[in-house]
Parts: sequence; structure tokens; C-alpha cells
Amino acid sequence: MIKRHKTAQHLFSYPAYWAECYGVSPFLPTTREEMDALGWDSCDVIIVTGDAYVDHPSFGMAVLGRLLESKGYRVGIIDQPNWRNTEDFMRLGRPNLYFGVTAGNMDSMINRYTADLKVRNDDAYTPYGEGGKRPDRAVIVYSQRCKEAFNDIPVMIGGIEASLRRIAQYDYWSNEVRRSVLIDSTADILLYGNAERAMLDVTHELAMGKTLNQLKNIRGTTIVRDTPPGGFTEIDSTRVDWPGQVDKIYSPYEYIPEGKCQTEEDKDVMPIRVIPAPLRRGEKLDPEKTYIRLPSFEKVSKDPVLYAHTSRILHLESNPHNARALIQKHGKKEIWVNPPPIPLETDEMDGVFDLPYARVPHPKYKKARIPAYDMIKTSINIMRGCFGGCTFCSITEHEGRVIQSRSHESILNEIEDIKAKVPGFTGHISDLGGPTSNMYTLNCNDDEVQASCRKLSCVYPTICSNLNTDHSPTTQLYRKTRAIEGIHTVSIASGLRYDLAVEDPEYVRELVTHHVGGLLKIAPEHSETDTLSKMMKPGMGTYDRFKRMFDKYSKEAGKKQHLIPYFIAAHPGSSDEDMMNLAVWLKTNDFKPDQVQTFYPSPMSLATAMYHSGKNPLKQVTYKSEDVYTPKDYEQRRVQKGFLRYHDSSNWQGLRDTLIKMGRADLIGHGANKLVPPAEQDKRVPRRPKNAKPGQKTGASHTSNRPTISKNAAAEKARNKANKSKSGARPQTNNQQSKKRPSSRTK
Repeated sequence: MIKRHKTAQHLFSYPAYWAECYGVSPFLPTTREEMDALGWDSCDVIIVTGDAYVDHPSFGMAVLGRLLESKGYRVGIIDQPNWRNTEDFMRLGRPNLYFGVTAGNMDSMINRYTADLKVRNDDAYTPYGEGGKRPDRAVIVYSQRCKEAFNDIPVMIGGIEASLRRIAQYDYWSNEVRRSVLIDSTADILLYGNAERAMLDVTHELAMGKTLNQLKNIRGTTIVRDTPPGGFTEIDSTRVDWPGQVDKIYSPYEYIPEGKCQTEEDKDVMPIRVIPAPLRRGEKLDPEKTYIRLPSFEKVSKDPVLYAHTSRILHLESNPHNARALIQKHGKKEIWVNPPPIPLETDEMDGVFDLPYARVPHPKYKKARIPAYDMIKTSINIMRGCFGGCTFCSITEHEGRVIQSRSHESILNEIEDIKAKVPGFTGHISDLGGPTSNMYTLNCNDDEVQASCRKLSCVYPTICSNLNTDHSPTTQLYRKTRAIEGIHTVSIASGLRYDLAVEDPEYVRELVTHHVGGLLKIAPEHSETDTLSKMMKPGMGTYDRFKRMFDKYSKEAGKKQHLIPYFIAAHPGSSDEDMMNLAVWLKTNDFKPDQVQTFYPSPMSLATAMYHSGKNPLKQVTYKSEDVYTPKDYEQRRVQKGFLRYHDSSNWQGLRDTLIKMGRADLIGHGANKLVPPAEQDKRVPRRPKNAKPGQKTGASHTSNRPTISKNAAAEKARNKANKSKSGARPQTNNQQSKKRPSSRTK
């Protein structure tokens, strides 16, 4: 019988550290004065973060800090430090165990730049929403500053920025493949995904006197090795063009250093058995003693097809119940990615969210408004993970496909905590959700199936027959929250999977009747089958089915309510014809989108692999496999975005030119079956010139080494050629990268 879960120590079963005698602090200290007030002479762990410190379970630094505190460790916070020198990084002194470094709740590059590589002028995670308070590639810069401040103290990196860069990854902002962030940051270990389990494992072992060099096999971690571990079987997946007859590969690791004996105790020098990827299918291998060799950084940086192949392998090895370790050579070093962390059970999730959060920003900010806090201060996270597998989204790569849910009791207790602690609470819960609002408690019905499954999505191309789609626990939760004294409104603001919702009409009725405030945002993303297949999203037939249910239950409730659909322009696989058809669909259905989104290639997503490689990693990748068209240069992306805003007069001339080139001038004119009016309808109102803010004309960075997006295909081609000519050059040093500071869509 295959077990659903592998062995994992309960999150709250670790012995308490000796410093538990100091008890719980009102806020984790951010200055030496605060440490003195608590009676601390030093911190055991110091967390460096790019966000303002908000003591709330929606902020990663608060969750991990409070969790470590619950096990007796003294945790300090260095929030939004001045990265231009080491002074801020020394303000709490030398940590006894390690620095923990995170860019914050958002990737620092996505936080700073739009999809068109223009500088954002604000930052929701900073007091007053002020932009520019964290560096580009914050994990690299912060980690290096920690090393400069105390070069003998270990540095652990984590959070979404590090998590999505654990192996070589395509970097949209520099238009090149970059090394693992573990190499560039000079950190000692990387924690990926939700890191509670891995962080407690590492912290406990360090507190017991071990060194990081001894902690090589902790799930959810990535480390640097000189050589692969001994006694393993290596599946060689470095090629996509294996010949029909594959001979046995000689293993260079079979050499045993002189004077060493091959014994069970001498595991690092035991020979490694190498199996070519095409021959692995007929043989059962122990996943605990097997790893997959990915193409090296040097190869994937020069060969986009190998990059797509590598992306496919990474995603197929994401199920914590059957994933194997991955290894990727970077020069003379090996990046070793241990299997994903074991998901938290319900009581462990409850324990994490029941920690004594103050639920407000640190008092040092006084009355400064922090926009991200204002957005989530009365919202409640009821679950983690997403099995949707949308290729443009990074949630799955970070949080995994296994849904981890809290109990009703824990969620209801949090509402009482909000009532007691959030200043000016009015009785409105702004969200009950998470990555997706209606995946709460939904998981595979069969433990054996889940233990062996490698599907990239549980709902595409159709909903898996083994997936539990019963929304009744969510429906019951909604009813319980509405019954709490002092609660008058409970909104659902997280993304809704309408393809799942239609499987449970009672849930849709409950949602529409009580939790929609007139408008409900959903994300079909596109109308055309070819593009939707590259997104792994359902067809418009499912949207139509949901809309009928939505309209029916809104009418029964006596409410006039509307759906607000979201769409993406310039997604890999989306042609101008696809966007034209989507625009026609929008006009036919009388939708005039105001805020529209252009595809943003975030690190490690499958859609980003399509964007960079022109190949489809949803299928087996070869040099002759399916090619994927992607609009890349500025004009292509602008036109596709213009189709979504067909009603905006500023887009009409560009759309007319495109329609004429496509041979679809029949869509120009007046009438319900026309997309844009003829040229004489354009408003010719002279615009008063405005002085551009720094970076606005070119999509500039706030540094001299700023990313830009090509204005035409010729420029794109020239830049790609230049990148190829540089690909054999020696990588920049870490100091060079930090000085230049070159710089996740969710559902």
C-alpha cells in the first residue's frame, strides 16, 4: 500500500529552545532598544525583509518569526534596510544561528516593474506606498550585505523571489537565463515553497550544534554541492535527442579516492549508477535514492529547447509524494534541489495561524498607511496551494498542488481575533480565501493515486475523476461566519475557479446570494481554444454555464449583479487573430474592460518557458516538437493589449492598421458587427505635452543598467544576437551584480 504522506515530524513537536523563558514579545524587535526592553543580549535568528514589518499572518516574516518564537528562539526583524552599506544589517548585532533573507511577499522585480518594463511609482508593502525602498533582485543584494556585515554567519534565503529562482531561470528583465539565485547571492541554503517545516528542521539542527554543511537532505531546501551524493541512481535527462539505441553511460562518479573504502558508512564515495532518461521507464527505482540530472546552466543558457525541457522536468517533479531530487551543474558546482516539503496537516495549519499575531503594523510606523495591510487587515487565509496548474501563474511552483486547509474552528477564532485587535473594525470580513477561494478542503479522493500522480493540473483538460469537488465545507463555513455576532458582511475576494464551482450548484447559490457585492471578478483569460490550451484553462463553454447559474441565483436573490471577466493579452500561443476573436467576443457580450493585463513572464512558470523557448513544455520537448508563437516586441504586445480595449479611441488607429494587414477590414466601420469605427471618427484633440517622470519614456529602471522592452522585431533580433555572443563569457561577480542592481500573476 502506497502511503499518501511520507514521514514528517509534526510542526509543533520540536523541543523548545532554551530562550523560551523570555516568552512572547508584543512585536518582534527591530532595534537594539527593543531588544534591551525585552531583556535580550542577542538574537538567535535575524530575518531581513524587503517589506515593512506587519505582524499579521499574511506577511511571511511574521509567520516564520512567530513560529520560531513559539519554539523558544529570539527572532529579530530588519525591515526594508538601506542596502547601500552594511550599517542597517548590523543594527541588531550578530545572530547566534543565522540570517534569514527574503525579498518580501512579492518578487522585487515584479513589485518594481510593469509587464512593459516601466517603473512602478508605488510599493504597496511600504509605508505611504512609497516606491524604491528595496533594491532590484533584493534577495541577492540583502544576502551579500549580510555576508559583508558578518562573514562567518550562515545566510538562509527564502520567500517567493528565491523560491522561483532555485535553479537556472529565464529572467525577463535582462532577457537572459540567470544562474540559481543560491549562486549569485552567496547564501548557504535556500528554502523554497511555504517554509515552516524546512525552517524548523534547519533551525533545530543548528541549535543542536550541527553545521549547514551537515544538512544536505532536508526537504524543501536547495544547496550547493561539489559532487553528487554517493549511493544514488542518476537519471540522466540532459538531452532531448537521444538516439534509438542507448548504450550504458559510464559514470564519472564511480572513481573512489585512493585510500578510501566503499562502505555503508562512507556514503559520499559510493559509486553512482547513471541511467539514460529513455531507459528508466522499465525499471522501478527507489525515489529516496534517485535524482534527476538536469541540463547544466551553461547548456540551458544557450539552448532554449533544453530550457523548455528542464522546465517540464521541474514541474513533473513537484508532487511531494513522489518527487525525486534534482541536480544541475553550474560551472564546477552542483545545485541540489531536495524534494518538496511535506504539506501541513490541518492541525499544523491551525497552529501556524493561531500564533499570537498583533495583527497591525509595527508601532514605529505610527499612522503611516501601508496599502497592502489596508487590503488584507480583515481578510482571512483559509487554505494554501492550487491544483489548477495555470501556466502563467507561479502559485503552484511556490505553494504546491496539494491543498492545505484550516479547520472551521481556527478560522472562526481568527474572526474573533480580528474583532478584538484590528482598530476601527466595522464588521466587514473582506475575504475568506487564499490562492483560490473555492479549493478549500478539495483534494484527491484516492491516496494511492495521489501518491503516484504527476499530472500538471487536476482540472485540465477536464476535472479529474479522483478529485473531490464537494464544496459543502466551504458553504458551511460561509454560514458560520455570517452568524458571528458583530459580522454584517463577508466578502469573497480571492480568485474563483468557476469550472469547479459549477460542480456544486448549492455553493454557487450561497456565494451569489450572500457574498457578492454586485460585481464578481472571474478569470476566463481568453476565448480561443488554442490560446487556452497553452494556459491550461477551461473553454468558454464552462464560463457560459457558470454565467447562467450566476444570473439565475442573482435573480432569485432579487439582486442585480454582474460578472467582471479578466483576460490576458500577448500570452504565449496567442496570435493577433486570437486577440481579434476575443475582442469580437467582448463587444458581442458588451464588455468594455478598463484594466487589462499583458502577459508577464515570471520566473519558472511554464508559460515563461514557452515565451523564452518557443516550445511547449506541456508536452514532450524535442527540437522538432510543437512551436509556440509568442508576441514579444513592444508593438506586438501593444496591439494585442489594444484588442482588449477595442473601445478606447487611443487604440483605434493601431487596430485599424492591424485589421487591414490581417485582411479583416470588414471589422472597421459602424454597427454591432464592427470592432472599431473608421478613421474620421477619431477625436483630434491636441494633447498638452507633459514632462516624463524618470524612466517613463523607455520603460526604465531606477538604475543606469535598466531593463527595456524592444520597440520592434528588428531590435529584439539584434538583442538576442548580442546575448548569444556574450553567453560564453564569464559571469559577472556577485559584487558587480549588486552594484549594477539590474533589476507572480496569480489567478
